Amino acid sequence: MFEGFYEALLNQISLIKITDIVDIFIVTFVLYKALKFIRDTRTVHLLKGVVVLIVTMQVSQLIQLHTVHYILSNALQLGFIAIIIVFQPELRRALEQLGRTTVGQWFSFEERTEDIEKEKIIKEVKDSCVNMSKSRIGALIVLEREIKIGDIVGTGITLNADVTAELLTNIFVPKTPLHDGAVIIRNNKIEAASCFLPLSQNPNVSKELGTRHRAGLGMSEESDAVVVIVSEETGGISIACGGELNMKLTPEMLENNLMKLFDLKKKDKKLKKTMFVRKEKSK
Repeated sequence: MFEGFYEALLNQISLIKITDIVDIFIVTFVLYKALKFIRDTRTVHLLKGVVVLIVTMQVSQLIQLHTVHYILSNALQLGFIAIIIVFQPELRRALEQLGRTTVGQWFSFEERTEDIEKEKIIKEVKDSCVNMSKSRIGALIVLEREIKIGDIVGTGITLNADVTAELLTNIFVPKTPLHDGAVIIRNNKIEAASCFLPLSQNPNVSKELGTRHRAGLGMSEESDAVVVIVSEETGGISIACGGELNMKLTPEMLENNLMKLFDLKKKDKKLKKTMFVRKEKSK
């Protein structure tokens, strides 16, 4: 029996051509990219809904719910058009990304999609800090990295909103409900606002630093998070990371420092040397 099975297996393998292997590889690769693209979007939930409808249709046929089965089967006949309409934002984003991505990036299996999202978030954070710096609006923006800070998120108000410069600026406008505390950015979203951060216990921290800078330092001491601080008094922009406070950053320095901290490609190699070179003692 085993010899017959072995011979049959060899016969089937001998029928496989190079084109079959390439065909399987292409289909597998496309499915991999598609699943990775929809992994953290609302598309996952929409697909679950489609699966539920299909299962319901099959069950209705099995238990002879003729009216339900008739309605669902006719509705699903228009499924292709409905998918295009429902998934229009996702399809458009996928095509835009395809146009921006080189062949080498498609076959590198790198997290390019994640990098694009990080770059967009960094730009939005920079733009918001520039706006708040000009208007002397104090801000604390925490960008989560490897160490999860769910306990800090729990101290604030959950938002789960897209990261935009306009929203970040509006959150910190004085006398608005959420302006006190910090904003937490995790999983490419504004997860929460009005969060309380631990104050730095470092005795060597300058006494001239205010609560906002001490909170940023404290957060960076207890996790690997990156904290961007805008001074309400001077409009100065700072970054706290690894227990170090780097002040008086220009918008370009802020953006490039964040790119470096999140392991993204620098836009201007000349600015690499600006990383953490200014360590001021005054606010």
